[in-house]
Amino acid sequence: MEHRMIFAGAGGQGLMMLGKILAQAAMDAGLNVTWYPSYGAEVRGGTAHCHVVVSEGRIFSPLVERASALAIMNEPSLERFLPRLRQAGLLVLNTSLAEAPGASNGAIIAVPATEIANELKDIRIANMVMLGALNAALDIVDDEFVVEAIEAFLPGRGHLAGLNREAYERGKGCAD
Repeated sequence: MEHRMIFAGAGGQGLMMLGKILAQAAMDAGLNVTWYPSYGAEVRGGTAHCHVVVSEGRIFSPLVERASALAIMNEPSLERFLPRLRQAGLLVLNTSLAEAPGASNGAIIAVPATEIANELKDIRIANMVMLGALNAALDIVDDEFVVEAIEAFLPGRGHLAGLNREAYERGKGCAD
């Protein structure tokens, strides 16, 4: 098993945190992981993406040239990274901020992540909605590892951990 993924969006949308939480959860599950961040000229509002590789075997490069999965938060990121999706790959797309392409190399999971985050009263949790959909679709790690990683990234902020867990659960429902 190996997943070579790219998570992309605007700075401030929580893509780095999404990648870190998935990487931590995968490490806790005993898998090999790399997390490689990339920021645009501005951190908040500029482009941001990270490469995450999760594998049962050795990982020889943290860079993802051809992604088995993309989690895309906005239209500019979709235009930039869709060509890097492998044939039969998975596109998890925030359809609140990007329109699903007419054609893709693989399956598309439409996730209204921003809308769900707004319903939950905190726009900052759209990233966890996306993580829920991605993990449910690919079954990378058991949910217990993701929940533990969310709580580890938000120590002392129980209300935020609970809200992030709820967003993760709502995202899982989008993958059905």
